[in-house]
Formats: sequence, C-alpha cells, structure tokens
Amino acid sequence: MAALSTDPLVPVTLVTGPEALLAERAVAAVVRAARAADSDADVSHVAGSELNAGILAEHASPSLFATRRVLVVNDVQDVSESAGEALLGYLRAPVEDIHLVLVHPGGVKGKKLLTALRKTGVHEVPAERITRPDDQVSFVRAEVRRAGGRIDEGAARQLVEAVGGDLRGLASAAGQLAADAPDGAVTGQVVAMYFEGRAEVKGWVVADRAVEGKTGEAVEQLRWALETGTDPVLITGALATSLRSLARLAGSPRGLRDADVARDLGIPPWKVRILRGQLRGWTPAGLAGAIRVVADADLAVKGAGNDATLALTTALVQIGIVRAA
Repeated sequence: MAALSTDPLVPVTLVTGPEALLAERAVAAVVRAARAADSDADVSHVAGSELNAGILAEHASPSLFATRRVLVVNDVQDVSESAGEALLGYLRAPVEDIHLVLVHPGGVKGKKLLTALRKTGVHEVPAERITRPDDQVSFVRAEVRRAGGRIDEGAARQLVEAVGGDLRGLASAAGQLAADAPDGAVTGQVVAMYFEGRAEVKGWVVADRAVEGKTGEAVEQLRWALETGTDPVLITGALATSLRSLARLAGSPRGLRDADVARDLGIPPWKVRILRGQLRGWTPAGLAGAIRVVADADLAVKGAGNDATLALTTALVQIGIVRAA
C-alpha cells in the first residue's frame, strides 16, 4: 500500500488500481486537504466518458468565488482520445490552486493515456488490491491504530480469517472493534465476541489454544463456541488439521526457508511462522498421541458417543496432557 505524500495538494494526483476503498481514500485526502486550506474550496466530479475540452476548461480554471478548486475525473479509462489530449495539454501548464485527481482502475483499457500521464511525472497513488494474508493482517493493524486502538498479530489474523479479504469489511470491522474494545485493546477474545457467527473461525480458535498448551482457554472457547451454534465436527476438523500440520512441520528437513516449507505443506508462509511457535513443546510421540485423541473425539461427535461437549472437553484436556508429557 502506498500513502499519499505529506502534502496532497499537488497539481495532479493519479490514483491507479482496482481497490475502490483505497481509491476513495486517496481522493478524499486531496479534497480534505483542499478544504483545510480553503473552507470554500470547490469540488467537482466528472465521469471520464463525459470529460471534454470544454468541461476541463470550465472546472480547471480559477473560480470567482473560491481560491481553490478540485476536479475529480473518475474512470479515466473511458476518457476519449480528444479529451485525453486536452488533459495532457493542461498538465503541461497546470493552473495554480487547481488540483486534478484522475482515477484509473488499472487494466488494459485506457493504458495509452495512463502511460502518457505517468510520463508527465504526476504524483501517483496506487490503489491495488491487497490479497496476501500478511498484507491483509498489516492492513487490519494499521486500521485499528488509525481508529485509536491496538491489536496484536494473532488477533488481526483471527479477524482476517473471520471477515475475509474484503478491505471495506476489514476496515469497518477494525474501526468498530477499536471503538468498542476496553481501552482500545482488540484481543482475540474481543474479535471472537463480535464475530460469533463465524463458526469456522471459532473452531480454529479452539484448535490454536489447544495446540499451544492453553487448555483452560481452549475449553472456555469450546464452551462458548458450542453455545453459539458451532458444529462440533468443525472443531474436531480444526484440531485434526492443526495437529497434522504440526506433525508435517516437525518432519520437514531443518534449514528450509519458510517459503519452501509453506510450499511443501501447501499453506501460506505466514502460517509457517505460527506453526513453528506452536510446535515448541511438542514431541513426536505427543503429536501422535494427540492425533489419536482427536480421532476418538471425532468418532464420538459423529454418533459413537452420547455427549459431544463431554467428548470434546475430554479431548482438549488429553491434548494438554500429552503435550506436557
């Protein structure tokens, strides 16, 4: 993610990329700065398909009633060839206190004009999609700080797993949690409290606490998860997956980079770092015993037993015992 320069009030800002939230923020930063400099600043929005030399001249000329003007041209990929030439002509001699914001979603359409705009040396703000889990976690942590709160990496990953990769959803969730969390501290428990409808995530929370040896927390999360409707099968599935991943990591050759291990295990690199931390304290015999415990619990919750809650609680306690041993 790229940030705007310290002074957004440059003659031309080119916003490029398909991520609507980041593009909107880049535009808003210029508008906000213009109105901070002049409360009467005039702001206009024009669709790229509607832009022509006349409209450009109308909006990109000094106003009789305001010292500053901002013209936002959306969908620059739709700008006609003649309008593009007029735009490039304006950039050769921009007017003082006029700020153009050109928004292009990227892609092939309008690439010729985009290339020409870049060659003029305009200030460019990328608005690319954030798809890597590590980057999404960083985005969440930045959003929580932006809202005046704080969140550690584990809780941020939990939120990403709960909400998914949609930035607008992540930003909204991060802001809500930062505002509502006690003293602004967004913990894993706070995330779980607000996203109790995400059954799969609760299963992973239980599994993470169990393999980390935090049996008391695992049991607490289990009871809360079951009370809010999580299917017991999801929990045994999460436990089995976590333990199998730890076993495979334990069997990996020493000295491999996280990226190589991730490729061998079929998981993202950030997950390798978490697994390495969870693996500390486990022995091969302990992992084998825990996997057998989960297999028995899985049979119980699928009909071999009468009490799924008891079967899962017993399994968590036994996992803690074999880990400690």
